[in-house]
Amino acid sequence: MEYLDFELPIKELEEQYQKACAIGQESEVDVSATCRQIEKRLNETKKEIYKNLTAWQRVQLSRHPNRPYTLDYIHAICGNSWLELHGDRNVKDDKAMIGGLGKIGDQSFMFVGQQKGYNTKTRQYRNFGMANPEGYRKALRLMKSAEKFGIPVVTFVDTPGAYPGLEAEERGQGEAIARNILEMTRLKVPIIVVIIGEGASGGALGIGVGDKVLMLENTWYSVISPESCSSILWRSWEYKEKAAEALKLTAKDMKRQKLIDEIVKEPLGGAHSNREMTFDTVKNAITEAYEEFKNLSPEELTSNRMDKYSNMGVFKG
Repeated sequence: MEYLDFELPIKELEEQYQKACAIGQESEVDVSATCRQIEKRLNETKKEIYKNLTAWQRVQLSRHPNRPYTLDYIHAICGNSWLELHGDRNVKDDKAMIGGLGKIGDQSFMFVGQQKGYNTKTRQYRNFGMANPEGYRKALRLMKSAEKFGIPVVTFVDTPGAYPGLEAEERGQGEAIARNILEMTRLKVPIIVVIIGEGASGGALGIGVGDKVLMLENTWYSVISPESCSSILWRSWEYKEKAAEALKLTAKDMKRQKLIDEIVKEPLGGAHSNREMTFDTVKNAITEAYEEFKNLSPEELTSNRMDKYSNMGVFKG
């Protein structure tokens, strides 16, 4: 288990707890009272730390190396029903953007999402979760296929941004993202968006338009990352914490500004601390969201979706 800097008090208590329990198992000394005492302190410390997280600490949690990624959610939610589909029928198969068919219960869904790697080799293979234009075109091809067969769409957003390389620009990165946004606003099937990690810039928006946008508690959604914002405004990354606070990028901020619809609660300690519980919570949230939209006609769906996004950023003086 890896710990972030603000989680070090938890690490110390967990080590104490393990040592005390080990002493009890190895000798005949009764240490149950000590173990209970440490466990109580551990739970209190966890509650205290995670209750008062800053915006930057939530950004750190969203990038935790043990945090579940898109395929982890899909495999846990769909089991053996998952069938991955590949390629944009134009350039190639983008490994940073994955998609395919899967079932929750008896209901089929088209799942699309950015996928990050678990180690150096897979991070390079997945391009650190940064999709090229062909990734967004693959996502659109799959969403259009879902529309053709009346299958609802679920997207998982987790990206530090769309790939900013020269070849991506040459193949039309901006156009691919803009096309996705346009087509998603008028897709004739329900779209449920789940932000499971980082939601950065146009890279997130390219698969982020939906009837219901869910955001996990310790994730962020913003036009720019705190580090990039800090480097632009202060010519240094040192002010990233200040930038994170100013960007209003946490789930609570997004909900307050009505840019997302619902916050999905994470287990104490973040999504990685109890993966099974997180998967169940997300699965239930997707099912509930689908129940809300499944009986609407295509015309009602698209009209409501367009109204929802048209009203964003409108303020009455």
